[in-house]
Amino acid sequence: MDKRLEKILYEVEKPARYIGGEPNSILKNKADVSVRFAFCFPDLYEIGMSHLGIKIFYGAFNARPDYWCERVYAPWIDMEEKMRENGIPLYALESGDPLTEFDFIGFTLQYELSYSNVLNMLDLGGIPLKSADRKELFNIVVAGGPCAANAEPIADFIDLFFIGEGEEVDLEVMDLYKACRAEGVSKAEFLRRAAQIQGVYVPSLYEISYNADGTVAAVTPKDGAPAKIKKRIMPDMDASYYPETFVTPLIEIVHDRAVEEVFRGCIRGCRFCQAGFMNRPVREKSPEVISAQCRSICETTGYDEISLSSLSTSDYSKLDELLDLLHTWTDAEKISISLPSLRVDGFSAALTEKIKSVRKGGLTFAPEAGTQRMRDVINKDVTEPQLRKTVDIAFAEGWNKIKLYFMIGLPTETYEDVAGIAELAQMVADEYDLHAPQNVRARGNVTVTISTASFVPKPFTPFQWEPQDPIETLKDKQMFLAKNVRSRRVRYNWHDADTSFLEAVFARGDRKLGAVLLEAQKRGIRFDGWEQCFSLERWLEIFRDLSIDPAFYANRRRNFDEVLPWDHIDYGVSKSFLRRECEKAYRAEITANCREQCAGCGIIASCGKVKGGVCP
Repeated sequence: MDKRLEKILYEVEKPARYIGGEPNSILKNKADVSVRFAFCFPDLYEIGMSHLGIKIFYGAFNARPDYWCERVYAPWIDMEEKMRENGIPLYALESGDPLTEFDFIGFTLQYELSYSNVLNMLDLGGIPLKSADRKELFNIVVAGGPCAANAEPIADFIDLFFIGEGEEVDLEVMDLYKACRAEGVSKAEFLRRAAQIQGVYVPSLYEISYNADGTVAAVTPKDGAPAKIKKRIMPDMDASYYPETFVTPLIEIVHDRAVEEVFRGCIRGCRFCQAGFMNRPVREKSPEVISAQCRSICETTGYDEISLSSLSTSDYSKLDELLDLLHTWTDAEKISISLPSLRVDGFSAALTEKIKSVRKGGLTFAPEAGTQRMRDVINKDVTEPQLRKTVDIAFAEGWNKIKLYFMIGLPTETYEDVAGIAELAQMVADEYDLHAPQNVRARGNVTVTISTASFVPKPFTPFQWEPQDPIETLKDKQMFLAKNVRSRRVRYNWHDADTSFLEAVFARGDRKLGAVLLEAQKRGIRFDGWEQCFSLERWLEIFRDLSIDPAFYANRRRNFDEVLPWDHIDYGVSKSFLRRECEKAYRAEITANCREQCAGCGIIASCGKVKGGVCP
């Protein structure tokens, strides 16, 4: 270990974040490696180590003997200050080598407010920020994840983006890089060739022109780049790579358990949900594969809890069969099973029996809106009687803590809809007195926690054209809801509207925002997802200084015929379908889920080739 690093570790919070050496981490001989990949998570170690995607890619890349993937996390403020004071560049945990030693520097973009950390990590690693300033076929900066759906705000800093699911396409690009380096071709030629791979977006090969009103006029490809960049998917989840083990952290992380992905996609069509549309179609793993993968992870890590992960685990078509299979070995091993993404209409007494090993600390459901009209607008097919039935079962089975997630600021929302959130929570609290057994009530009262997030319009959703409520309106609705909560058994938490505003700006932004990000990095802005670091006023000052109006991106309604900054990206769901869904929202019309009736979203052409898919 570098002596300078060893010294400063005594002076920072949680030094185990920065030392590596965890069980199951992978070390290789650099002399045997031809391509090195630094997988960068632009947030703290505890969050990045909980992310399933980095676990999958870490294993998949390192399964290749000649490739070495290492992990890099954003250092907290205290550590960054010490690193800069002592001239220590950002480094990978496995080898301790700085970012400048890597062929690829890859970021996962899970959240728009992580963009400032991406730039800060590049700067701390000694990497030129702008793609145009990195001339050589080395230090190739790549990115993927949900925010790649609209990569434009950060496009100036990334050499190429992975669109869709990356297990195969990432390795294809690394193989191409290896071949190009052997040929001695330029970085520009490598990027031109990479752009021909499905699922690869090279922003430098696209020119953006603007109308006089500031909207995008056209996105024009050059040098043979495709007009549309089509996403990649893994069609057969049983055959897709999944790690046999996880790197086991030395300190407690956010989700410190075994995580098993049971399927990808979603049969629902909640009109605000970006993941539900971008990850179509549904592809399920078989119960046998899931069970075998769970067992391997538990045996190699020592975890005693398995979390079955998906967008909506209760929609897994063979859930009962899977739970029965898991119990054939988890009971003897005293391993508990948790289902973190249950729907209101997917909870039953039979299901509670199968997950009885989970401690009865609390259950979480997401009605999303307080009135039936509003739930119909957003296509959240949940009714009050269903919620009532679900919490009655939960209380009867011994639970006494319920969390309810909602959104405020949704299109067409009224204050009556906001008040309905408090009324729904009160109904849940009242049901406890009717259905909780006496011995449960004797142990303590019920707690119903309301959590609200502010609506953020996202690309590739039916609401991508909708404006976000102004900050003042969102805060007024939050206070209105707080005043309508009148029971001590109901608690109300809300997500800060200021951060939601900035999220909306970057979610629907264009390349003009690259200048804003660059200036933010110069002014030391980072960790915007953390309350103690975030300052909207600092961002607004930058917008004013650069004469850019953030409300143009967050609070403006788009016309259906407007060219959107992300229109050259193709996630398989047609724009005409999203428009129809938006129009149905204004009529408060429900669209059936995919298992009930095909809605013609546009993804059907690939569904027929997908193992475990729900489309015919």
